[in-house]
Amino acid sequence: MSNTLGKLFTITSFGESHGQLVGVIIDGCPAGLAIDQADIQPELDRRKPGTSRLVTPRQEEDQVQILSGVFDGHTTGAPICLAIGNQDADSTAYEKARQLPRPGQADYTAYVKYGGYNDYRGGGRFSGRITAGFVMAGAVARKLLAGIGVEVLAHTVEIGGIQAAPKAIDEIKAMAANEVHCADAVAAEKMIAAVAAAGKEGDSLGGVIEGLALGLPVGLGEPVFDAIDAELAKALFAIPAVKGVEFGAGFAAARLKGSHNNDPFAVENGKIITTTNNAGGILGGISNGMPLVVRVAVKPTASIAREQKTVDIGKMQEANLAIKGRHDACIVPRAVVVVEAMIAVTLCDLAMRAGLIAGVVR
Repeated sequence: MSNTLGKLFTITSFGESHGQLVGVIIDGCPAGLAIDQADIQPELDRRKPGTSRLVTPRQEEDQVQILSGVFDGHTTGAPICLAIGNQDADSTAYEKARQLPRPGQADYTAYVKYGGYNDYRGGGRFSGRITAGFVMAGAVARKLLAGIGVEVLAHTVEIGGIQAAPKAIDEIKAMAANEVHCADAVAAEKMIAAVAAAGKEGDSLGGVIEGLALGLPVGLGEPVFDAIDAELAKALFAIPAVKGVEFGAGFAAARLKGSHNNDPFAVENGKIITTTNNAGGILGGISNGMPLVVRVAVKPTASIAREQKTVDIGKMQEANLAIKGRHDACIVPRAVVVVEAMIAVTLCDLAMRAGLIAGVVR
């Protein structure tokens, strides 16, 4: 397996959905950063299960444990180990259906790749639960980025084909809290109703999350292979259920003429800007100083209660499967903070590689 991301600010993910715990090891974090549970727990609370009628009823406290790398409230420069326990795992349904790979899940591919030795309970390493480690790492990265004036946020722009109206950055930052984390209150109510209806039908929905990074300096990114968009895409595709990533105008750019897609340069308050942002803040794999805009397509939750066709691996014959257990009818709301985290982790690494974050925080 490959479980480490980054070059200077690196994160190593560990744990399984129904194992003892899940977590992350952060290496390369500068010494002197003030950090404690209060900086990390609010981020974890945004993704933990059992918090609304739209998400899995699995009850996990998800209380962060700082196991190493922090002393007297500051990072020491040593590896930081952050973890949460798995206290409400129920493996019964997985034991009964061990030989029946779930359609849309990694059960079959993992079984073949690891010879059946992988932990299949709850999806094991392929479960969305491992993203709790991403979120913990993201909380640390956010604090480092704040020191150089960079802010990361994300919001839901589509669920089940219901699209939110475009909103200005100030509106997104000031959006009222709702169960789907959508800045368009009217669309949010429709999304909530659609997710609830899909859940009652034993089905699920997917959607789109938009991530933003504000205050980025010009020059982040290491072309050609470690371009800022390439590094972000790799990190975002590590989130289970992500099936597409686009920047700025994205695929819509293929339908525009160059005269419309190009972002004209201008000078504003002594600073070079672009008057539009179809590039999403990236030119040639390098940040151009404009807001970074990335959208992530999230597929519908694969574990659904409706009966589906599968095979019995042991008997090598076709079978039917109705998935039991506790699953989100739509993982988009809980994935918003995960998208933010992976953006923050990637930008933190690139900022360190650009020399913008020192080895000791003063």
